[in-house]
This record gives sequence, structure tokens and C-alpha cells, in this order.
Amino acid sequence: MKYHFFDAASFFRVIPGFMAQFGISARPEVNRAWERATIKDDPGTQSNTRGMITFATAGPNTRTTQIFINYGDNSNLNSMGFSPFGKVTEGMEVVDKLYGGYGDGAPGGNGPNQDRLQKEGRTYLEKDFPKLDAIKTAVIVP
Repeated sequence: MKYHFFDAASFFRVIPGFMAQFGISARPEVNRAWERATIKDDPGTQSNTRGMITFATAGPNTRTTQIFINYGDNSNLNSMGFSPFGKVTEGMEVVDKLYGGYGDGAPGGNGPNQDRLQKEGRTYLEKDFPKLDAIKTAVIVP
């Protein structure tokens, strides 16, 4: 947040009833700096229930900057290494209203291509996915 990584970042994968995903920077140069970085897994101490915030992963120790907010009880993700690290404590009604009309990315839905988003940033989304909601700015609150 110190470098405004999440500023203008879109909720690029919103699947109603399941989750809302974000965490690819709106700026391609920032994505290039992070593209090979991975974050080691945390032990699972909480469950993927409504409002819990979790790093997306593609397997053990493959977390990147992508994060999702659970819309419901997704406790089936617990055993797959999806470890919640935070919780929406205010404003879940706003998360519920995020635009989910595009659904998942292809081929399962009509949503954005994550590779293109990483390379082209916000410009790609504004042109091809204008209805997506985005974070205005993110700050760390002590």
C-alpha cells in the first residue's frame, strides 16, 4: 500500500455467491516487478466463510498479489491451501454489489484475461470490461 499497488485495481473476477477477486495492479510496470514473486503459504487458522479475505493460489507456495473476498461459506477451500488472513468488518454490503456480470475469465466465463490485464493494465479493462468496479485507493490504517 506504501507504493499504491492496489490503487485503481479492479475486481476482475467476480462470481456471485462465491467470491470477488482483485490484486492485479492497474499499472503494467508494477505487475512486471511482481510477476515472478511468490509468497509462502500461511498455515490455515481460519475458515473461508463470508467476508473472509484470502490469497488466491495455484498450489503450494504459489501465492502472488491476488486476493479474494468470500461471498459465502467456501470452507471447501480450506483443505486446498486457501488460508484467510483478514475479514471485511465493515462494508460487506458494498462487496455484495460489485459487478459480477462478466463472471469468470474464459473459457468458463466472459471475464478478463489475467495475462492481458497484467500486461496492459487498467487500459485493457476500461476498453473491454467497462462495468468492473475498482478500488479507488488503499491505505493501511493503524
